[in-house]
Amino acid sequence: YVRIAISFGLAALLLTLSCDNICNLNIEPNQISSVSLQLFINNEWQDAVSKRSFPTINPATGEVICQVAEADKADVDKAVKAAREAFRFGSPWRRMDASDRGLLLSRLADAIERDTAYLAELETLDNGKPYAVSYRVDVPMVVKCLRYCAGWADKWEGKTIPIDGDFFCYTRHEPIGVCGQIIPWNFPLLMQAWKLGPALATGNTVVMKVAEQTPLTALYVASLIKEVGFPPGVVNILPGMGPSAGSAIASHMDVDKVAFTGSTEVGHLIQQASGSSNLKKVTLELGGKSPNIIMSDANMAEAVEQSHFALFFNQGQCCCAGSRTYVQDTIYDEFMERSVERAKSRVVGDPFNMKTEQGPQVDEQQFKKILGYISSGKREGAKLMCGGGVAADRGYFIQPTIFGDVQDGMTIAREEIFGPVMQILKFKTLEEVVERANDTKYGLAAAVFTKDIDKAHYISSGIRAGTVWINCYNVFGAQAPFGGYKYSGNGRELGEYGLDNYTEVKTVTIKVPQKNS
Repeated sequence: YVRIAISFGLAALLLTLSCDNICNLNIEPNQISSVSLQLFINNEWQDAVSKRSFPTINPATGEVICQVAEADKADVDKAVKAAREAFRFGSPWRRMDASDRGLLLSRLADAIERDTAYLAELETLDNGKPYAVSYRVDVPMVVKCLRYCAGWADKWEGKTIPIDGDFFCYTRHEPIGVCGQIIPWNFPLLMQAWKLGPALATGNTVVMKVAEQTPLTALYVASLIKEVGFPPGVVNILPGMGPSAGSAIASHMDVDKVAFTGSTEVGHLIQQASGSSNLKKVTLELGGKSPNIIMSDANMAEAVEQSHFALFFNQGQCCCAGSRTYVQDTIYDEFMERSVERAKSRVVGDPFNMKTEQGPQVDEQQFKKILGYISSGKREGAKLMCGGGVAADRGYFIQPTIFGDVQDGMTIAREEIFGPVMQILKFKTLEEVVERANDTKYGLAAAVFTKDIDKAHYISSGIRAGTVWINCYNVFGAQAPFGGYKYSGNGRELGEYGLDNYTEVKTVTIKVPQKNS
């Protein structure tokens, strides 16, 4: 196998050293553990049929980490065939007790937890997010998600229905079949878990295309899937490009469902391709331009810090980022002053430094796109309050940026920037801000900061979004569904609602013999 070896013990070292001692430490190819860079099909590591590969880049340096096999249509065909065979009626996976499916998911969660340090290192290397976030947030949430889904495996119950006549009627919840899953680069490990967990708990098989920017952790998890004992063909992992591998999954006649997380633009293409083939089921978790509303009675310190977190977390690369910050006019100036002060103190730099709050953007394309939006804000009359430029002489680092005097019609207030650029808008009344907050094609998330529960309920009822946070932001639990209204997608991830998207409901009606009178 082609492999990349990376030190397993470095992360533990990082956690025990003082911050001052690790400022210049970066993960280096070394020893102990490794990642296969091939395609994972039918529990085997394989080269792409074309033999092509592509580079994955360290966004902190702009340098190539390694070459990864590039899947295209021919490889998708192989993976779908393997998944279809694994789903065949009478196959080991279909005959497996539901409780044993749950046990496999639990074992996978255990293996990921065991390798937390290494996976966090790999995530930071490939994605650029701070190691502290990878280790303390992303990997633990992956483990919780898989364990939650594991618990559902043998609890997916149908109903008995008292229909008219001499009949016994009941429903069965059955797996849909072969699920094509396409995940993004902003939370590679977490998005993989959000897709795999419910699909496997309910008995489906999977062909997953991972983002070309961040394939490494998904490939390592593939090795763990084989290690813990999933049968061949149940999970297939393909690094590759959207227009080739992603499109092939969306249009494949033997794929029964597609689940996609990514941009609204690509979501449209996925839905079109799926509908033009076999009318496969589609769930989409897409973009957002989420309003974050700060009422005049809010706790100022809390509102500033939470609003900072709502926008700048994960380098601003969150679909649900609080990217339209509406502040009531009577506290606007103070909120702006404090927010600028907080943004200027944000630590940007080496993602393996435990003091770092913000790493690089994921790649050069995203880096240039965000700088273009900053130029647009200046050009259209928004007031640049801080930041607005490049934060390092190499890598894809951008300064934490805040715009004031933002108007609803400006490009930066309408389009998803997906970067560390905060827009602060002024409002006067409750009714006004709800109307303005809803004036968007998106409807993924929203938040309100207030001490008045009546205002909180008014806004949470009036906002058309799949999630509304009150006096908090970016609070997720494996138990709570997440998804959007309008152009932010359809269907839900997580919770019972998320698992429901991976089942078909079958009605079975039995004639009950009657004793002759």
